[in-house]
Amino acid sequence: MKILVAGAAGVVGRRLVPLLVQAGHEVVGTTRSPERAQLIADQHAVPSVVDVLDREGLTAALAEHAPDVVIHQLTDLSASDFEANSRLRIDGTRNLVDAARAAGVEKMIAQSIAWVYRPGEEPATEDDEFDPSLQPHRGVAALEKAVGEMPHGVVLRYGAFYGPGTWYAPDGAIAQRVRDGALKLTPSWTCFVHVDDAASAAVAALDWPAGPVNIVDDEPATAAEWLPVYSAALGAPTPPTARHAALQGRPVSNARARELGWKPRLESWRDGFAQLD
Repeated sequence: MKILVAGAAGVVGRRLVPLLVQAGHEVVGTTRSPERAQLIADQHAVPSVVDVLDREGLTAALAEHAPDVVIHQLTDLSASDFEANSRLRIDGTRNLVDAARAAGVEKMIAQSIAWVYRPGEEPATEDDEFDPSLQPHRGVAALEKAVGEMPHGVVLRYGAFYGPGTWYAPDGAIAQRVRDGALKLTPSWTCFVHVDDAASAAVAALDWPAGPVNIVDDEPATAAEWLPVYSAALGAPTPPTARHAALQGRPVSNARARELGWKPRLESWRDGFAQLD
């Protein structure tokens, strides 16, 4: 198949492109940075320099390359600008869906997130409702609605990414906050997924039915559980316990993904944190 990866030079995209090439697919990778085009070419894919917020340019690029499938791995979080990321989810996804449909594309696989479910003690499934009070909700809801307009839209609700190039890498933003003593042990839930497992799920999703799928590892954990392990892996002191902190978030189930044949290589963040380098 001919597959266009939007965001091919991003943290998931640069792991995904080689997997697709190795599987025998013809890959086009988009980036808005001319400097990153060579990275895509070095992975034996065709680079396309285009900004998804440029509606006309994106429409022309999709028409030129005429892919069979579009994989949406776009984010805008390098500067921790959540408003920019929300705009990308809303306007960028709208433009990408419209351009894909105009080019005759029927299948899209898109990156969403798994930490917008309503709070609860039981693991959330794909049938559970989102919490509209959460900051990412507006962008995530718009993204998933737009992808749902595709003849065949698969939404990957990823857990928190960790691994090289992420905020949890030793040189990442979360690691720095730990070293600065800015985090505390709380009962807030996090569900993780290693970026390599995130990429493998996008490849597997080429054969999945339409709809959302949670992509998380097997061990949801509160900050009180994972943060001491992570701090130790960084060689940083264990953060203090937050007093009177309320339970936040929710564990998330990956049962549907497993039923579809995907499972994380790193089944627990414990294994992944032990490999931090």
